[in-house]
Amino acid sequence: MPPERIHRVVVLALDGVYPFEMTIPVRIFGTARGPDGAPLYEVLTCSIDGRPVRTSADFGITVEHGGEVVATADTLVIPPFICGPGADGADPGAVDWLPAELARTLSRLSARARIVSMCTASYVLATAGLLDGRRATTHWNEAEHFQRTFPQVRVDADVLFVDGGQVLTAAGVAAGVDLCLHLLRRDHGSAVANRVARLCVVPPWREGGQAQFIERPVPEVSQASTAATREWALSRLGRPIALAELARHAGMSVRTFSRRFRDEVGMTPGQWLTRQRIEHARRLLEVTDLPVDRIAQEAGLGTGASLRRHLAHAIGVAPMVYRQTFRARAD
Repeated sequence: MPPERIHRVVVLALDGVYPFEMTIPVRIFGTARGPDGAPLYEVLTCSIDGRPVRTSADFGITVEHGGEVVATADTLVIPPFICGPGADGADPGAVDWLPAELARTLSRLSARARIVSMCTASYVLATAGLLDGRRATTHWNEAEHFQRTFPQVRVDADVLFVDGGQVLTAAGVAAGVDLCLHLLRRDHGSAVANRVARLCVVPPWREGGQAQFIERPVPEVSQASTAATREWALSRLGRPIALAELARHAGMSVRTFSRRFRDEVGMTPGQWLTRQRIEHARRLLEVTDLPVDRIAQEAGLGTGASLRRHLAHAIGVAPMVYRQTFRARAD
């Protein structure tokens, strides 16, 4: 009996592709391994016609596959690209040239496979009609133009990515990493996703609804960082941690610490702590058999009722439903 084919991720490199985003899927999905060390995904990169592709940089790339593999994808990822004759990137909506056959293939594929756009590749999905009536995101700098071009799409420019089930959209650059890790977690749970994130030296989880941090100033290098204090807090999530205690650990006044923390992280210390506690509780639900009340204590959320309330607000499900869902995927 032939072995079952593993999940196939196809990356469609269009002319003018941005090299970094193009390589995210192979780095994330290609690194994922099961308990026996076997790969969990097969990643193929293709162009429409199998020919070398011009990139946005000063080099081209040669791919091993043509557009025929698009129809075989379980997950299709389209990275962003500079498009249109003589385009300089100022108008990513110039996708009138999108081949009709590719648009038809995307439409058929969306009925059985996942289709993912990164950054301004959302224009391709919208042109093919896959985002009609859907909530979607794109790079914040193009969101207004995108909405004018495709008024039938519900554009949300304030998030890192949107998981619409079969059709998913990510904002710019690093949000593509976040979305791939989100899919990995959706498929195989947080233990596998966290392991891949550690190997790739990237944050294991940034919630899709997190802001894109538009025009956020970067703290001066000479300023003291709150990173060490955040690491310290993560090792103590099971106990109460007051703002004054965090500031004392960082060697700052409460006011200075709060301001610097928000500059670096984009939220208040209290909001960040709550998010980390919820994330820790989710991991414990996925990989342990601890009762809900014990998990709430371990995560610093107090009681089972408090955990249920926080989880319902964060992801809209009860702890046991969440656990059963991820156990089913792991099995």
